[in-house]
Amino acid sequence: MTKLYAGVAALALAAVIGGTAYWTRVAETECGTTAVAGAAIGGPFELLNSDGTLVTDKEVIDRPTLVYFGYAFCPDVCPFDVARNALAIDLLEEQGIDARPVFITIDPARDTPDALAGYAADMHPKMMALTGSDEQIKTAAQAYKVYYAKGEGEGEFYLMDHSTFTYLMMPEAGLATYFKRDDSAEFIAEKIACLAG
Repeated sequence: MTKLYAGVAALALAAVIGGTAYWTRVAETECGTTAVAGAAIGGPFELLNSDGTLVTDKEVIDRPTLVYFGYAFCPDVCPFDVARNALAIDLLEEQGIDARPVFITIDPARDTPDALAGYAADMHPKMMALTGSDEQIKTAAQAYKVYYAKGEGEGEFYLMDHSTFTYLMMPEAGLATYFKRDDSAEFIAEKIACLAG
């Protein structure tokens, strides 16, 4: 009888391990995008918008939303990625799909609500740029598994190191997929259109 219980326990353990491995692997969806099945990316946050109003993740992610972490002082990577995301939003608008680009700073010392208001306006009329206290930014970055650290530079001219993924978040569902730096605006728009359809 003990051998029977041991055998059943071993089978149950194998099923749990196998199931966990399946749900946490990177899988291809029917839209041809890479989805992180079972990944805990995204989560609650409270940040300030460019008007200085406190907003929550539920208020921000009320439609298909491209979430990108960066900083306005970034000389090269962020402007390219944010402009690409903005172009993807325009391509979606042409198809009648309402999506939103969101920029969350990793440099709240320089990226105040006023500073981000101009940045967002320059990038896209629908862009929501968010900042907050160091702790609020840390909470949001940890929820999205975003790496960031203060880099080189003196005084106010320092640079920031950070990861550069763009996350497609859906209301209620959370993470749908993510995009890398070399993904084009056309590719992003195509995948969002498929997933939102």
